Amino acid sequence: MKSKIASINVDPQKGFTPICPDELPVEEGDQIVPELLAQNALADFIIGSSDAHCEQALFRVERDEDQFQSLDYANTDCTFKMHCRPGTKGFELLDGLPSATEYDFFVWKGVAPDLHPYGACYHDLAEKLSTGIIEYLVFNNVDTVIVGGLATDYCVATTAIQLQDSKRFNVVLNLGACRGITPEGVKQQLALMEAKGITILQNSHAVETWLGKEGAS
Repeated sequence: MKSKIASINVDPQKGFTPICPDELPVEEGDQIVPELLAQNALADFIIGSSDAHCEQALFRVERDEDQFQSLDYANTDCTFKMHCRPGTKGFELLDGLPSATEYDFFVWKGVAPDLHPYGACYHDLAEKLSTGIIEYLVFNNVDTVIVGGLATDYCVATTAIQLQDSKRFNVVLNLGACRGITPEGVKQQLALMEAKGITILQNSHAVETWLGKEGAS
């Protein structure tokens, strides 16, 4: 069977953009839609993920200065302000993207109070409880996965690494479809992804060119 391409839109939600400044706004996070749509157009399957947190989430703090503090829970390792609650604006996908039901496969993560995963492929930090994304991709003969979303240095990087560590796919990060929280964090995660063999490209045009070369080789 001919191999297939998938595009993953990782947590492209308003809660991670300046649209919702009281949640976890990533600078320019609301500007990634054109690049996500462009990478989706290159793919046979479109996958999506969203954070879906409840009021009782163990990570919850109220003040900016109390964020990013370590927590000693099995599946919640850091404090954050409340974000991406179902039924709120922050939970919504960015305008212009497909609705959740229009994706070929969609994952809601972090639903339980004690769960705060980063990557879209597992519900737990120990990466034992699959969300089904990897299995879906394998079942559909996908061998190349294009990754974009929010934020580069957290959920996007973790998702790309989870896919790469499965040893099932060629993983491509589309930088044009991502935005990060801190320059230092992005730099560190890009170095880690590159060391693991993930292909990092500047935009969807570069991805399309790379796919053409790979197909010809």
